[in-house]
Order: sequence, then structure tokens, then C-alpha cells
Amino acid sequence: MNFLIININQLVQAESKAKLYVAGKQMSKLPIIKNAFMYVEGGRIIDFGKMTELNVGRERYFTMANKILDASNKMVLPAWCDSHTHIVYAGSREREFVDKIKGLSYEDIAKRGGGILHSAALLQKKSEDELYEESSLRIKEIIRMGTGAVEIKSGYGLTPEAEIKMLRVIKRLKENFPIKIKATFLGAHAVPLEYKDNPDEYVDIVINEILPIVAAEELADFIDVFCDKGFFTVEQTEKILMAGMKYGLRAKLHANEMDDSGGIEVGVKYGALSVDHIEHTSDDDIQRLLHSDTMPTVLPGAAFFLNLPLAPARKMIDAGLPVAFASDYNPGTSPSGNMNLVLSMACIRYRLLPEEAINAVTLNSAYAMGVSETHGSISIGKTANFIITKPISSIEFIPYNFGNNVIDSVYLNGELQYQYE
Repeated sequence: MNFLIININQLVQAESKAKLYVAGKQMSKLPIIKNAFMYVEGGRIIDFGKMTELNVGRERYFTMANKILDASNKMVLPAWCDSHTHIVYAGSREREFVDKIKGLSYEDIAKRGGGILHSAALLQKKSEDELYEESSLRIKEIIRMGTGAVEIKSGYGLTPEAEIKMLRVIKRLKENFPIKIKATFLGAHAVPLEYKDNPDEYVDIVINEILPIVAAEELADFIDVFCDKGFFTVEQTEKILMAGMKYGLRAKLHANEMDDSGGIEVGVKYGALSVDHIEHTSDDDIQRLLHSDTMPTVLPGAAFFLNLPLAPARKMIDAGLPVAFASDYNPGTSPSGNMNLVLSMACIRYRLLPEEAINAVTLNSAYAMGVSETHGSISIGKTANFIITKPISSIEFIPYNFGNNVIDSVYLNGELQYQYE
């Protein structure tokens, strides 16, 4: 459908020249056009600018449009991009939530067969159709909350059959929903109990049994490893990443969540698109990242849920780095895909300015999942994925008003997906 949006109070993240990401001081620069219009055709952004420009020289859009939307007192922003999720899973883990309240650590719960291993046991019992139906509900949920692009990982299977089942579900979601989806193979999410005394044997299964099927069926865009204390070592991580690279899978890493594990260093060494979690980031790690194309990605929901130390996002930006923020939507440590809340936490807990936070959940998070050429900003030729807000006073109001919904409607590929009443 062709349509024209007029009288937009503020058109946010409107790039005259598209960028792949922004870093350092540039993260506080957010291009905004006041009293704006935007014209959409064939699911793409065709034109935008000031209303005065529309009324003088672009009047043809009024006749070309099938529909005209009046966004007086409202704002238009690119849809959120969530570059790290695990939303294909079975069941929930609220019992572990109580264990955490009682003082058990994430590692303690994992050692008892909880955590990722518990989710894997539940998932292995589910059929592909059952898993698809559960995951479809979560996809619809995040679309309603304004997410227009999402990366989804496997990793709750931990057997060849279950990992492939998860990735086939992600492929079906790609085919049946308008949201942009990227798939990541995370067979090395945890060591199954039966291999706890010989984790290298499980690493070999990931490389020699699961990865060839993933590649043959083209089920993944990226490969990931949980490189951290109590999970996979640097050496095991390198072995898996090298195997994935042979199949053309670029790395995205779980790194330095529990400890200074060397995950950031190995991520940079192997050209990872992103290193995620990164609560334990040293000054040396910051320097490594400054000389790379790797996007440091903060997952505030997990740090909040687990009471972890905060990743030094403010320090990284001040050093000149780009930073992305994502939800880590998963059943055990971040059971929410609400990117509006992620935006608020970026400001409240990590001291990002609202402009920096919006860049972190749009353009930079799009880069962290390899889609910033088509998503993450309002730019001519990009996919028409955007949010129209309710009447609000400023962009600062969005993170300030945490816990409340400021979204009026969500459009993906130029089509209305959800309208709040």
C-alpha cells in the first residue's frame, strides 16, 4: 500500500545519508525533522522531509497515496531492532526465580541441572509444531511492543535433533511473519549433563554432527558460543568459531557475563559481529573493540534479573565505541522482549542520554544483527518499519515514562501490524 503521513511532530532517526552505525560522541546526535511528512510505497520509505517541502514541490504524493495519515502531536521512529533473543523455547522457569530470591547463583542453579539444561529438557519433549505455536505468540507480542527486526538463537536443544528442530522453527517464523528475523546457531549454549566430565566430546558433536546439517539446510545466519566461566573455554570457543567460519557463518558471542572470560578478546580476534552481555569489560577489552568492527551489545534485562554488575556502557561510549542494547528475551534470565523497557533501562541504569539510547536500540542494534543497511533508521530506500507514538511532548518522554505504553501503532514492511485503541 502507498500512503502518506503528514504533520508528524517529530520524525526521529531520519537520515539524509544512511549510516551503518554511530559511535562515541556521534551516539548523542539523533537526526530529527520537526513538522514532517513521510511517503511510503511498496513497503519502502520513498521520501520524507518538512511539511513545507511537501506543500511546495511534492504535492503529487497526495494523489499517489492510497491513504493519508495525520500524525499531529505524534512522533514517528524506526521500529526497534532486538539483536539478541532466545524466544524459541518451551515452558518457563519461575521456580528458579524463587531460587534466585533465596540466594542461589546462576551457576549454582546450572550445576543442579537447572537453567539452560532445564529449558533443554523441556524443549526436547516438544514437537516442532508445538514449539512453533508457542514461539509465534512471542513474535506477535514483540511486534505489538514495536520491534521490527529480531535475532533468534537456538541453544535450548543441546542434542542434534533438538537443535535442528529449534532452527527449523526459526525458519518457519521467518517465512510466516513480517518481522525481519535473523537466525543464530548456539549449539554451544551449555554443556549437557552427560558430557559434564568430557565437554570436549560435546564440542565435537556440535562441530561434526550438528553444524553440517545447519549449513546444508541453510538454517542459520550466525554462529554463537557461550564463552564464559562455567560454560565454554576460549579454546573450545575458537574451535567452534573456526568450524562455523568454514561454512560462512559469522560469529556473535555470549561473552564476559559471569567473569573476565576472554570472550571479548576471542570475539574480536575472529571478527565477531557482536559480543553480548559484556558485564566484565576491562580497559584492554575497550581498546580491542576500538580497533574492530565488533559491536559491544548490552543486555540490561539479564543484568537486572540476575543482579549482575552493569556493563560499562557509559565508559565505552566515552572512549569512542558504539554500543547496542538488546532484550535477551529468554525464559530463565530475561523473560521479557519489551524493548521500550530496554530503552528506559539504558537511560536509568546505564546513564545513556535518550538520544544515545535510541541509537542503541535502533541503528546500532540493527548493525549487531547485520541488517542496518535496510533497518534501524528512517532513510530513503530502507524498509518501512516504524512506530507512530501517541501524542507525547518529546523523545525524552519515551524512556522517562517507563512501564507505560507510548505506542499508537506499529508498521512493518509498510503495513499496519498493530493499532492500540
